[in-house]
Amino acid sequence: MTAIEQTEAARPRGTRLPRRARRNQLLGAAQEVFVAQGYHAAAMDDIAERAGVSKPVLYQHFPGKLDLYLALLDQHCESLIQAVRGALASTSDNKQRVRATMDAYFAYVEDDGGAFRLVFESDLTNEPAVRERVDKVTNECAEAICDVIAEDTGLSRAESMLLASGLGGLAQVVARSWLHSDRSVPRDQAVQLLTSLAWRGIAGFPLHGSEHH
Repeated sequence: MTAIEQTEAARPRGTRLPRRARRNQLLGAAQEVFVAQGYHAAAMDDIAERAGVSKPVLYQHFPGKLDLYLALLDQHCESLIQAVRGALASTSDNKQRVRATMDAYFAYVEDDGGAFRLVFESDLTNEPAVRERVDKVTNECAEAICDVIAEDTGLSRAESMLLASGLGGLAQVVARSWLHSDRSVPRDQAVQLLTSLAWRGIAGFPLHGSEHH
């Protein structure tokens, strides 16, 4: 169940919820408000109202707006990291790995909750704690891709990391561009186009100790 669905399921005012369920409800409400308004325009009053709770209840779980925003970032950064790792582990066929990884980014930006906007389009990137989390998700996704490239090609760690950063950046930027173009190209077709582009590049580095890609 997504954070938004948790919010809808738990929204009736006055309902007493277990602490974890209440926290999830508040995170879901906060996500809706932050995605719609941005960090600076969002108010704790708006989030409490969206969740159907009083402000004191909200402050019992999150001391301030930044704490709430960072909790959401932690949740959604980890979601993308795990999706990329899962894509890479889903097959030993490298071309299919590329496709699965590209699709993981497309699935992430297409999620109805719009959480990717908090990670990649935040209006708070001048805040060190936010910047740290955005850098973390970028770096950890690149590290996961780098592990595969280094193992398969025999390239140095530094060389593999450059290629991995390129692939991750390509996937993220193109997936967001695709979404902002109102998905004018069907998702499967968009993923296939991007996979073809990326594969023609990375396949130029032969498998370590093999003549085959």
